[in-house]
Amino acid sequence: MSEVVNEQQPARTQGGPGTLYLCGTPIGNLEDVSQRVLRILRSVHTIAAEDTRHTRKLLSAYDIHTPLVSLHEHNEAARTPEVLRILGDGHDVALVSDAGMPGISDPGVYLVRACVAEGIPVVSVPGPSAFLTALAASGLPTERFTFEGFLPRRRKERRERLSQVRDLPHTLIFYEAPHRLRSALDDMREVLGDRWAVLARELTKLHEEYIRGPLSRLIEWCSTHAVRGEFVILVAGASPERVRAEAGDEELHEMLRRLLGDGMSVRDAVRTAAERLGVSKRRAYDVALRIEEEV
Repeated sequence: MSEVVNEQQPARTQGGPGTLYLCGTPIGNLEDVSQRVLRILRSVHTIAAEDTRHTRKLLSAYDIHTPLVSLHEHNEAARTPEVLRILGDGHDVALVSDAGMPGISDPGVYLVRACVAEGIPVVSVPGPSAFLTALAASGLPTERFTFEGFLPRRRKERRERLSQVRDLPHTLIFYEAPHRLRSALDDMREVLGDRWAVLARELTKLHEEYIRGPLSRLIEWCSTHAVRGEFVILVAGASPERVRAEAGDEELHEMLRRLLGDGMSVRDAVRTAAERLGVSKRRAYDVALRIEEEV
């Protein structure tokens, strides 16, 4: 006979505040909602939802009639005091986003911080996550990864962000909207190189799909297919060999710049740097030429 697990409720003093429950909701398939989440959604005083119309579909499917208020990226700061008042009166509130865990590339962080500052209990109730779902089936290494969420919309800022993670040796994970997918992939190929990557879309739904290949192949895919729905993009980390080579180039670059700046000829500077750092003269010469072009 299976053991029944009784959830321990946060300690509440007489007249104390309610609890904010962060409830993970399905990212596509409504069957992925947990029994615990359903019980909480039924029992709380209010549900704060990113899109009340979207959340009503979930509530209707499970015959839940708890009152809803909207809390999204455009009104979170203004709505938070109202939610704090409900909690302060001793009532529990559930926070949900349209899909996945609240606060993870979705509204919720502002409210959670406000609750923590006010000493209001916050309980995270695990649920589906798009980037973890995609990572598990991607075929890329899962031991370590970096989740970057949505990249900046402007190309300059997007490329700067990609440059910051370029040398990380583990899997990189991003979210992207369909109308920016092609431009994001173009920048990834240019900044990160033509690495192996995976596009994941329609996760947990009927037409769930994974597109795998070098970034160049994924760019070609965008040109021949209708790009709909939000995507999870997973990119292989930098190879240790490339990271070491680029780090070595920085040291080589600095030494050659110093030697040339001291008046040494290119030939002598290349020979000296190659001997001291144990690199080939050809590699040192290529770096020296780049320095000459910069002057």
